Amino acid sequence: MDVADLPGVPEWLPDHLREDGIEELYPPQGEAVEAGVTEGQNLVAAIPTASGKTLVAELAMLSSVARGGKALYIVPLRALASEKQAEFEQFEQYGLDVGVSTGNYESEGGWLADKDIVVATSEKVDSLVRNDAPWIEELTCVVSDEVHLVDDGQRGPTLEVTLAKLRRLNPDLQTVALSATIGNADELAGWLDAELVDSDWRPIELQKGVHYGQALHLEDGQQKRLAVKNNEKATAAVVRDTLQDDYDDDGNLEEEGGSSLVFVNSRRNAEAAAGRLASTVRPHLTGEERERLADVAAEIRDVSDTETSDDLADAVADGAAFHHAGLARGHRELVEDAFRDRLVKVVCATPTLAAGVNTPSRRVVVRDWRRYDGTAGGMQPLSVLEVHQMMGRAGRPGLDPYGEAVLVANSHDELDELFERYVWADPEPVRSKLAAEPALRTHILATVSSGFARSREGLLEFLEQTLYASQTDESGRLENVTDDVLTYLERNGFLEIEAGELDATSLGHTVSRLYLDPMSAAEIIDGLEHWQRHAGDADSGTDERDAAEGGFTTASELASERAEASGDADPDEISALGLYHLVSRTPDMYQLYLRSGDREEFEMELYEREDELLGPTPSEFEDSRFEDWLSALKTARLLEDWAEEVDEETITERYGVGPGDIRGKVETAQWLLGAAESLANEVDADVARAISEARIRVEHGVREELVELAGVRGVGRKRARRLFEAGIADRAELRDAAKPVVLAALRGRRKTAENVLENAGHRDPSMEGVEPDPDVEVDTADPRDGREDDDTSEDQSSLGDF
Repeated sequence: MDVADLPGVPEWLPDHLREDGIEELYPPQGEAVEAGVTEGQNLVAAIPTASGKTLVAELAMLSSVARGGKALYIVPLRALASEKQAEFEQFEQYGLDVGVSTGNYESEGGWLADKDIVVATSEKVDSLVRNDAPWIEELTCVVSDEVHLVDDGQRGPTLEVTLAKLRRLNPDLQTVALSATIGNADELAGWLDAELVDSDWRPIELQKGVHYGQALHLEDGQQKRLAVKNNEKATAAVVRDTLQDDYDDDGNLEEEGGSSLVFVNSRRNAEAAAGRLASTVRPHLTGEERERLADVAAEIRDVSDTETSDDLADAVADGAAFHHAGLARGHRELVEDAFRDRLVKVVCATPTLAAGVNTPSRRVVVRDWRRYDGTAGGMQPLSVLEVHQMMGRAGRPGLDPYGEAVLVANSHDELDELFERYVWADPEPVRSKLAAEPALRTHILATVSSGFARSREGLLEFLEQTLYASQTDESGRLENVTDDVLTYLERNGFLEIEAGELDATSLGHTVSRLYLDPMSAAEIIDGLEHWQRHAGDADSGTDERDAAEGGFTTASELASERAEASGDADPDEISALGLYHLVSRTPDMYQLYLRSGDREEFEMELYEREDELLGPTPSEFEDSRFEDWLSALKTARLLEDWAEEVDEETITERYGVGPGDIRGKVETAQWLLGAAESLANEVDADVARAISEARIRVEHGVREELVELAGVRGVGRKRARRLFEAGIADRAELRDAAKPVVLAALRGRRKTAENVLENAGHRDPSMEGVEPDPDVEVDTADPRDGREDDDTSEDQSSLGDF
């Protein structure tokens, strides 16, 4: 289909597409237009990666906006939200306004009301609905990217319920769902009342195969020699072969070497593989590439002072990299950009990189097709859908003549197994995970709280609009689980149920607005109440209620016991570690694992600091609960170390985590502590100020005396400490500080000093002509680990900046 023939799109769009080199649509895109995607028709597009799904989404959204509407693009990952925002901002030259929203689950996003296109994660959209964002009802088009993730046990129920709510709020809403090929796209189309475009067409050929011995065995029966040299691993041989230029018999270059993506099953394996493959890549780099890679490596070192950062920089300097969730956001972005720019030649990644981020390559190598599954107690094969998602990254339109996806076999029997299991297999059908009680707990409370259902019958009627209801043949299962959840929510004071009518309590509304799992809220409330009774010298011995209800307290019980408790509890005595442990033991915090040898260490820590914890410690004979308690203590200790200004490298080594893990724990703790503040006010627990201080300290990674300074934009933990040591104690003193003192404390960095003073409200922040005060001593070493802290990055004053 010629772009001039597109119906219903803005008049400027055909010329815009031509300027981008698009004269005709790909066949699946043409099918989508014929199915009515530019005219408001619901659509499920199940087409391979790189086959033009994004343009299908743009056609739907732009045509909807042209009719006077508003479009929403839902993504599964924050990183993908930023990527899509950057793509869609090209339309702002035509008067469209694009916004992105991924954080602050308590916000109703009022600033997004004037945006024509909003990009957000499914969790953020769910929170916007819970917080009654008025512009949600103005939506005329919603696009759900990577919709197959409704199959994911963690995030799938949120996407599923959110789509159901949006369609309930907006009966005429156009719904467009995008995915790579899945096994039951017709079921998804039926659920969404949508037309289906199900295609395996790709703009460049994708050849799938298995490497074994000295050859690459392809799905069409061909074999290509791909020799493994002495002392070389098969993966290195594939990467080396990909890097080599191909010449014809006359010595003319036929095909330049390409890049590789190598998928492995763990972070440690990704880092190790990148280190090894660096030696394979190094000989293929030009002098100019080495220079540019050295610059990228320097930027990577600036992101964080950790061994992970150094290891990544060392690999990148040689043209290789690793990519996993333990990296800081700045690390991941630098790696992805360098890979897209063809500087980094190979990236070794865990499967997270296959989830939508735009990183195509000439070859994809699926080295590890099994990974550890704790629920199964051992290594389990990846799903066909996951492996096909990885394979779909092979082949870059406009850059590669073809793409190859390669599994690696270690025996002839495994060669046959991999063809049967993955190469020739169809992806599994996508199945809803909504009927699990943890998923329904939060979504049922939110559904009642936000007014989607006011009775048991109305709730079941709403749930009948979900994918689960359209797929299940288990009569009564959803109803039974729903009744169990309603009983739990009523017992814990989140809902009131009378004659089948449902009403969220004040506490229930607060919990829904805060985007908390109700069980997390119950845990926090119980911990705060237990501390108040204990600190007030009330009966803190054996507690029949704690034992009877598994440690959870209803709001009415808390109010009653609060009145009976002694009034002598001092909020200043509550421990920051106790608060960090409290939020770390909620279902909303992903706890650190106890490694070999950890149990003894944290048992000792528990017995030494048990009085600081908010709640009765489980018996060590309750293996599962006791181990969870220790895991929460380990997580809390990480947060405490961060808030005590322990350096990042020490934390990563002490807890076996990456800089990205620290950031994730800090962000989750900030959110949960903010929720704890609200819950403390809700149930009249007089500890909100102490919780607030713990939250601010963990947010900035500072001790109590630096809280104000670290809150000044551009300061952060390290610069706050230097300013404090120079005699500047808070924001007011910084605002009026002598500029030579500030410049000396900030190591002579004029631009940094000007920015900091401007953000503090200094009347004249200019550093022109100012010299550092020679009497200000600046310690260049961190006393906690002896490392030099050269402060080389203007933007990395604290971990929170990346």
